[in-house]
Amino acid sequence: MTGQVLPYDIEGSGPRRALVLHNWFGDRTSFDALRGHLNGDTGTYAFLDCRGYGEAIDIEGAFTMDEVAADALAVADDLGWDSFSVIGHSMGGKAAQLMLLDAPTRVRSLIGISPVSAAGFPLDGESWDLFAGAAEDAAHRRVIIDTTTGGRYDAAWLDPLVKRSVERSSARAFRAYLDSWSRTDFHHRVKDNPAPVLLVVGAHDPALGAEAMAAGWLRWYPNARLEVLAEAGHYAPEETPQALAAAIEDFLAG
Repeated sequence: MTGQVLPYDIEGSGPRRALVLHNWFGDRTSFDALRGHLNGDTGTYAFLDCRGYGEAIDIEGAFTMDEVAADALAVADDLGWDSFSVIGHSMGGKAAQLMLLDAPTRVRSLIGISPVSAAGFPLDGESWDLFAGAAEDAAHRRVIIDTTTGGRYDAAWLDPLVKRSVERSSARAFRAYLDSWSRTDFHHRVKDNPAPVLLVVGAHDPALGAEAMAAGWLRWYPNARLEVLAEAGHYAPEETPQALAAAIEDFLAG
């Protein structure tokens, strides 16, 4: 698949390069709190929007993980990067694995932040209705965000995330991405992949926490390691940005 260069911006100018892929609920601005804690002298981070999100909200596409991977590689080409790491949050973690498969000589390592596995994320009937309905109903989005952060936050924290999610994503793209990140399974292609992998999850994430990582990622990537952030749920870039930045920089330095 041929990708398209999508809107992106750069943080830092250091030698350790990383492309950063956002989650289902947020465009690249979902990393704004994290960016302030990254050391720009040691790392260069490219944050990009997926089609249907942020500054790419009006760009049409198939809205699949394969397309996200191809577009991200097009951004790397635009930057002239021949070697880099990929950081993916939630659904971005699934697309990051396809980048590794598509460009194994270029992708040096992966960092998954509460990442969806290569096998997808099976949902039962009631849960599927909740997630699918979130495309059109902001109340569904609020329930999902609240649940996956352990029900620990009040309206002052939850409502801005929901508002940003609605305003900075197209409903059609949002709904289409769900099929791709939750229902596609390519775990047989990543099994025994030797790439270095860091998995960072929140202790309060009931969906994609340590148990989920043990059932998938840690079985398939022999050089993967897990770090659990005690004060985070599913949204570590916004809940515990300083701790997440420290984990990312320590891994990239190694």
